[in-house]
Amino acid sequence: MRIAIIPARGGSKRIPRKNIKLFHGKPIIAYSIEAAKQSGCFDKIIVSTDDQDIADIALKYGAEVPFLRPANISDDHATTMDVIQHAIGWCEKQSWDVDLVCCIYATAPFVLPEYINQGLSELVSSKADYAFSVTTYAFPIQRAISLSAEGAVNMFSPEYADTRSQDLDEAYHDAGQFYWGKTSAFKQGKTIFSKYSKAVVMPRVRVQDIDTQEDWDLAEALYSAL
Repeated sequence: MRIAIIPARGGSKRIPRKNIKLFHGKPIIAYSIEAAKQSGCFDKIIVSTDDQDIADIALKYGAEVPFLRPANISDDHATTMDVIQHAIGWCEKQSWDVDLVCCIYATAPFVLPEYINQGLSELVSSKADYAFSVTTYAFPIQRAISLSAEGAVNMFSPEYADTRSQDLDEAYHDAGQFYWGKTSAFKQGKTIFSKYSKAVVMPRVRVQDIDTQEDWDLAEALYSAL
């Protein structure tokens, strides 16, 4: 059995009610649920939430909410791994034989079914524990700088100060959309960012982290442009 788990707690601080806030006319979590459904990858699409309003909206858009998440993994300190392990444990108590799990974030309106499918293909065609979405940095990370309390500039990697951009290795970062994994890897709490993972490279235009109102406004503008 393959299941999608969409974490969506109710207590978001920086953007209140973020997981069900309207994004271009519908709750943002709806985009993740719809992409999961359209991918055709899953036997079950489960939203893990501690909030009844989120549960009701998830049900409306076609997900299942077979449990409400306990409070001890619904606060600011709970990790995604905590949530996934809890959901897997619940499935096992129902005697569901879950071999692959995909965590899809609730605030990922740019996620597409084809990338979810690509992640599944990368996972099953390799010996990897995980496959997840990544994208490139827009600027060479070797040229990153820090600022002191007084505003003085320091390079993180001064040895690359005079290196041409085209001669620097391209760097990637987590796109924050989905994480396929073997159930056994999630249960053991294996780290996702390791040599045992495969990357699904997405274009930067389809990636926007949404943590602040500024992020949200930028995501809506980007979505309109697309």
